[in-house]
Amino acid sequence: MSRLRIALTAFLCVLVLSPFALSPKAQTKPDPSSASEGEKRFRTNCGRCHNPPETISPREARAVVRQMRVRAMLSAEDEKLILKYLAP
Repeated sequence: MSRLRIALTAFLCVLVLSPFALSPKAQTKPDPSSASEGEKRFRTNCGRCHNPPETISPREARAVVRQMRVRAMLSAEDEKLILKYLAP
């Protein structure tokens, strides 16, 4: 049951984030000198596998970050700042 739950969670994360990863605007790299703390933490913790979405609702952002928090080993502070960055 545990493996099924992990596989389903990973599939849902890929399903939710894949449209954002494929968008051409998401492929542009932000200027590191003007990056917010949330953006820095997103790039450090999430950017290995995901591009930042162009737009995402606060509800979607909370669901995605909550699902990925354990897998990416995010601290509570990381989670808070990344959520603020994704859906201000």
